[in-house]
Amino acid sequence: MSLTTPSVPRELPVHPVLIAVVVSLAAFMEVLDTTITNVSLSHIAGSLAASQDESTWVLTSYLVANGIVLPLSGWLANVMGRKSFFMLCIACFTAASFACGMATSLPMLICFRLVQGLAGGGLQPMQQAIVMDAFPQEKRGTAFAVTGITMVVAPIIGPTLGGFITDNYSWRWIFFMNVPVGIIALLLVRSLVRDPPHAEATGAASIDYIGLGLLALGLGCLQIVLDKGQEEDWFGSHFIIFFAAVSAACLVFGVVWLLRQKDPIVDLRLFSDKYFGPSCVMIFFVGFTLYGAVTLLPLLLQSQFGYDATLAGMVLSPSGIVVIFLMAIVSRLVNKIQARYLIAFGMAMTCVGMYATMHFTPQTDYRTFVVMRILQIGGIPFLFVPVSTMAFSAIAKEKNGKASALFSLMRNLGGSFGISLILTYLARREQLHQTLLAQRLTPTSAVFQTTRATAIKAIAATGTPHAAALAMGRIYHHLVAQATMLGYSDSFQLFAVIVAVLAVGALFLPNNKIHEKSSDDFVATH
Repeated sequence: MSLTTPSVPRELPVHPVLIAVVVSLAAFMEVLDTTITNVSLSHIAGSLAASQDESTWVLTSYLVANGIVLPLSGWLANVMGRKSFFMLCIACFTAASFACGMATSLPMLICFRLVQGLAGGGLQPMQQAIVMDAFPQEKRGTAFAVTGITMVVAPIIGPTLGGFITDNYSWRWIFFMNVPVGIIALLLVRSLVRDPPHAEATGAASIDYIGLGLLALGLGCLQIVLDKGQEEDWFGSHFIIFFAAVSAACLVFGVVWLLRQKDPIVDLRLFSDKYFGPSCVMIFFVGFTLYGAVTLLPLLLQSQFGYDATLAGMVLSPSGIVVIFLMAIVSRLVNKIQARYLIAFGMAMTCVGMYATMHFTPQTDYRTFVVMRILQIGGIPFLFVPVSTMAFSAIAKEKNGKASALFSLMRNLGGSFGISLILTYLARREQLHQTLLAQRLTPTSAVFQTTRATAIKAIAATGTPHAAALAMGRIYHHLVAQATMLGYSDSFQLFAVIVAVLAVGALFLPNNKIHEKSSDDFVATH
């Protein structure tokens, strides 16, 4: 008599690409929410009986909460287990999105946006960590191409989608549309994603409340300074001075404290890695360029060319298709060409795009702006995929969560700094050009006298009284418009100079390991 042991059904492995798509769905939803509300603030303010300035806290509250959780997400994932933490973030983000759509007052909406930002802060780094573990080392290029589509395309289509929904439906649907996506993502993650041994819950023997408090307060205050600085006239405002001082003090003491801890909440020692540290600097400037440019161009189109939110967004959208196509190409190149050369090429391409954009004129049409935007963004895939691949090339698997949190934080901080700097620079350059142009409006200027006489004659011909005063008003209006156009041109020029310097700097990055493996081997092992 023979005894047979019952066979235990073996769980079939899930293909890494499917895992990448599933976790990227949730992260895409979160990144989209960083830009989708930008074009809807006036509608939100009108609907909730708030001023335009008050409504900007809808953006600020989200960014502040997001920035606080981002660096802590690696530690939280270790405590709870990566999959459990990721699912909790999706569930809370989805519920908060529904609550935002149902808000009946601005304070209520701001509170729910805070919750949404807190929940969303864990989605980006966990997406990256899960995808990295799903793919073998030699296929990291493919992994980061998928996550790159999320990080790059979502900010691009955010204003387009937000403008379309707001113009044709209601701003509330900007939040409601997250609900079905969140539910689907939650169910798919629950079914398909598994935690590897190093990503399972470890619990927390003790909580570093001092490190946690210093970091949360420091980053939260920093985000408020960056988001409100230009609006409050920077250090001419006691409000900004207070938050800047608190941020600086907390971050300085926080860094010293964390470096002295054996197992810190945020592992700052990762920056000492010869690949990870320089890559974080580069990804900071990728965020700087991406978010700064995606803010600047729609503003130009709406303020100076009369585009509505939907049409301005449509200028950005075609570049998203180009990015997806280029991501697929770059994912193959990272295993054949040193990352530093790809990064330098991407910076050079972006420089060319910014340089081309600064040469717009009042006669520049829609198609030309689309081409300019494609040139601007065409270099980003050559930046994001190689930078990400190099950053994690020497990071131990058990450190993936904390490293992903820091990496995502640097990208988001770059975006915040980029937006703040470029808007401040734009305002300053507009003021400078307005002063310089006004100095030429003198009685001895033949051009001014001719222009003034022509304007007076045209206005008088219509029978309108006070033609001389109205002519001066018309000339001043043209002067302000010209100063504004020159300010935008200078701003794109600044971007061009910054990325040109970075293109040269990228050549001095360390060589990374090239992992060669055939596609057949990859398919056979999965």
